[in-house]
Amino acid sequence: MSRIEILQVADAVAREKNMDREIIITAIEQAIQKAGRSKYGHEHDIRCHIDRKTGETQLKRYRTVTEADLIENEAAQITIDQARREKSDAEVGDILIDTLPAFDYGRVAAQTAKQVIMQNIREAERDQQFEDFKGRIGEIINGVIKRVEYGNATIDMGRAEAVLRRDDTIPREHLKVGDRVRAYIYDVRREVRGPQIFLSRTRGEFMAKLFAQEVPEIYDGVIEIKSVARDPGSRAKIAVYSHDNGMDPVGACVGMRGSRVQSVVAELGGEKIDIIPWSANIATFIVNALAPAEVTKVVMDEEKRRLDVVVPDEQLSLAIGRRGQNVRLASILTGWYIDILTEEEETKRRQDEFNTRSALFIESLDIDDVIARLLIAEGFTKVEEISETPIEELSSIEGFNEEIAEELRTRAENWLTAKSEQQKTRQSELGLADDLVSFEGLTIDQIIKLGENNIKTLDDLADLAGDELVEILGENEMTESVANDLIMKAREHWFADEAKAESDSPNA
Repeated sequence: MSRIEILQVADAVAREKNMDREIIITAIEQAIQKAGRSKYGHEHDIRCHIDRKTGETQLKRYRTVTEADLIENEAAQITIDQARREKSDAEVGDILIDTLPAFDYGRVAAQTAKQVIMQNIREAERDQQFEDFKGRIGEIINGVIKRVEYGNATIDMGRAEAVLRRDDTIPREHLKVGDRVRAYIYDVRREVRGPQIFLSRTRGEFMAKLFAQEVPEIYDGVIEIKSVARDPGSRAKIAVYSHDNGMDPVGACVGMRGSRVQSVVAELGGEKIDIIPWSANIATFIVNALAPAEVTKVVMDEEKRRLDVVVPDEQLSLAIGRRGQNVRLASILTGWYIDILTEEEETKRRQDEFNTRSALFIESLDIDDVIARLLIAEGFTKVEEISETPIEELSSIEGFNEEIAEELRTRAENWLTAKSEQQKTRQSELGLADDLVSFEGLTIDQIIKLGENNIKTLDDLADLAGDELVEILGENEMTESVANDLIMKAREHWFADEAKAESDSPNA
């Protein structure tokens, strides 16, 4: 191949493959280099260079000047005495470069060179595809279904293929070869056979991107999608917020006569979509999220991110939804655990809580029912709160004086001291480890309950799953979300130990 032909071939292949010309020339250099090593010996350090402007090809042999007793490869290394016969001022570490004459590659060498060029081009294509699509995670793509195997579809996107797994397709959606499909890129992985691109039609992000395509105000950032919750193929809820006080975010997403939302519904196979106005006030947001059910009362527990939502008796089934769908989606949308109660159930629960607190105060403080009710009416829920409340504040309660306030605080402190001693004794009996006892995020009572269920060290706690921890402590004590966070916190010392082991390793 002449000088000009080499550059012409490189330019043509670069245009055809939509690749950088430099990649093609480098591939040709490696191919010629391999052919040269096949002719002169693979142990030689032979390198090829093609001039990017003229196309001139140079094949050169490189030899490193090395101490005689350190020679390992006589073809690629040369002693200082031998080197000085060729170059009088040679020193150890210098590199002698010899230009090799051009030679006829022959059929086998030419075939080998072709294979090297094609392999390098394929690898370069894979690397380029990975870099291109890695930056497209979070986009919606259009493609044609190339094949379907066991419900998993391979999507032809033109320059690459992607995988749409059965779990990421909408239930009851029938995919056929040749159909056009839209999907969301959620992951791109580099693998030996090339980049693997994973698509989804069930993720909430797919719905959000579809709305962004249909609603210009979302694309422009005037309306923001705060959260999405989906039961793919059945129902979804999407919370939207307008940064322009004069614009109705729900109306903009619905469109004229429902045209915008219907386009999204059609793409999702008839999935019903509730568009909900987002609010910074979580109680208001919850009420909106449970629509169309009417809510009469919301009781929040911010520490546990839990809400008790009270609805009229006739609204209970509507609030819960078929198979719990409505309340489940509302919970995912808001990020809070939601417990639906009727007014009658809420009244009974409050009465039970009142009676439980009243019995606690009567037993621990040795007081009568009237004083216990007064304390509850003032908002006290625990004995600890009474011991920590200033005398002046306690004595200001109607019917109390300073003497009663001091006596109540003294009794509360004595009861807590006695309880603490009992807890220490119980901890010792159960053999609880210090790392579990000192772990932040659990009360002493919860730790003892763990010990009674044979969870006695921090590693035992770290081995649990979130639902197991909730089952041990009880749903009223902790939500699964909080349990998962605690377990991950308990595992932190594992990761710290692994990092330390890696840093201490001699190979690190």
